[in-house]
Amino acid sequence: MVYKSIPSSVEKFMKEITEKCGEEHKDWAANFNAAFANTLLTTVKRHEDGTTFLLTGDIPAMWLRDSTAQVRPYLVIAKEDEELADMISGLVKKQFQCINIDPYANAFNESADGAGHQTDHTEMNDWVWERKYEIDSLCYPVQLAYLLFKNTGRTDQFNQEFVEGIKKILHVFRTEQNHANSPYRFTRDTSRTEDTLINNGRGAEIFPTGMTWSGFRPSDDACKYGYLVPSNMFAVVILGYLEELFSSVLKDKKVVEQAKILKEEIQRGITIYGITRNQAGEKVFAYEADGKGNATVMDDSNVPNLIAAPYLGYLSEEDEVYQATRRTLLSKENPYYYEGAFAKGIGSSHTPENYVWPIALAMEGMTVSDKKEKERILNLLTATDAGTHLMHEGFDVNDPNQYTREWFSWANMMFCELVMDYFDIRVEK
Repeated sequence: MVYKSIPSSVEKFMKEITEKCGEEHKDWAANFNAAFANTLLTTVKRHEDGTTFLLTGDIPAMWLRDSTAQVRPYLVIAKEDEELADMISGLVKKQFQCINIDPYANAFNESADGAGHQTDHTEMNDWVWERKYEIDSLCYPVQLAYLLFKNTGRTDQFNQEFVEGIKKILHVFRTEQNHANSPYRFTRDTSRTEDTLINNGRGAEIFPTGMTWSGFRPSDDACKYGYLVPSNMFAVVILGYLEELFSSVLKDKKVVEQAKILKEEIQRGITIYGITRNQAGEKVFAYEADGKGNATVMDDSNVPNLIAAPYLGYLSEEDEVYQATRRTLLSKENPYYYEGAFAKGIGSSHTPENYVWPIALAMEGMTVSDKKEKERILNLLTATDAGTHLMHEGFDVNDPNQYTREWFSWANMMFCELVMDYFDIRVEK
């Protein structure tokens, strides 16, 4: 089953946003309405078992990360719309079915049809589209399950598959604290070095730090060093969620204790190994580190990134180290920060040079309190949509008509969430 029409609750919300935008920001409303409806009408597939599968957009697979971000803004409506809450709960159930199939995979097929990257040198199966291990792929479904509970009071998503999936997540995080003991390997026959891991599929050599290892970034590009700091920040946050859920709802002291210890160890690792210095000598968060003294000063456009730390709930946007990090990342010191005739912002190794990402721009807006800055970014996003009224993956700062991905639901919904944020409509955390 797919949505044939927009639910009345969603239509009502779109009308409210349109009224708030008024004549002054009617272009925001046009893009919001197009993007907010697009995800429901083009990506959502309800299954007979009550689960929900979400296409990422122009790729016929579901990413654990993207699918969470695609439905997150709907949580504010799901409080009053039980059917919409059912759809989101169904997504959580599908996500945890996938995690139980393979907690190292990042993207899954709708059926066991063997689609995707089946020639990769790793433990593939017919359900898996791609098996690039990324910490955030395990964090996002926990976040969605928790936020659904917080915003609607629902607990049916906390079924046996959820509990089994959480135990797998904790096991993987613990295993990857010492990657030398990990069974995970990944190589791809490709000339694109970002798509494969060095060292016979193990990745770069690292020293144990307490943080948990990630093979790939949220961009699906390989990590330079194994400890991806923003993803470890996200892990700290969701481990806190698990402490709360397994204390108050699921009543499992063993899981609570495991989550608590992991959270403390990862946080200690971030504090000791995840902070470096910028060119001015200020303390800033590293994007990646290896525990041997190497660290990168950069940010990527895909979330979790360092800019997103307050959005994730890891720290306050007023935090001094965060502010120094933010200034650094929104400058030429970040190798993926681009400025041009039409835009400035953060891009990615995943797209061409001088391409900035609407996802990164939206996150920049959602991690600042200044309404004028949020307004500037929303005006920029609507002015650079190439006349499509939708967001894309990345676009050229000197020619917004040059862009990647015609249909990218994650970017659409990040734009929508920034519009909502501007009008002080936020998902309860």
